[in-house]
Amino acid sequence: MEQRLNFVTLAVADLDRTRAFYVDGLGWELAFEAPGEVLFLPVGDSIMLSLWSREGFEEEVGPPAVGLAPITLSHNVNSPREVEGVLADARRAGAPEVSDGVRRDWGGFSGYFSDPDGFHWEVAHNPTPLADELVAASREWLSRRRAAVTNEEHSG
Repeated sequence: MEQRLNFVTLAVADLDRTRAFYVDGLGWELAFEAPGEVLFLPVGDSIMLSLWSREGFEEEVGPPAVGLAPITLSHNVNSPREVEGVLADARRAGAPEVSDGVRRDWGGFSGYFSDPDGFHWEVAHNPTPLADELVAASREWLSRRRAAVTNEEHSG
């Protein structure tokens, strides 16, 4: 098996509410939508966030665990100021829980928000060359994707 990850799938209780949070509230772009079933949101080069109705998820995978999943999804940025900006965006989008950014013992600055289903997102500034490289690569990918979508819209 090759070492890679292409989809992160989250089972959600109300797909319309989830769509309103991620697409309408945070301004994320959809790659695919099957109304009432699943949303695909591209989040990186060859990685998709799949938001699947809980019913569809349970039908195929089985019942998910109950309670707080022991994971976080992480969104890295280049500065503490950007951390605060993303946390403010999450508040405006209606995130049920949003913490303030905090300087961490490991040298970075981070805060958390939860989406409508309680999945926790870390928003972090990690002052290391690896983190800077990841943020730059993610932003380059997003820029290329947006340009490609714009070109498709104008040529179609």
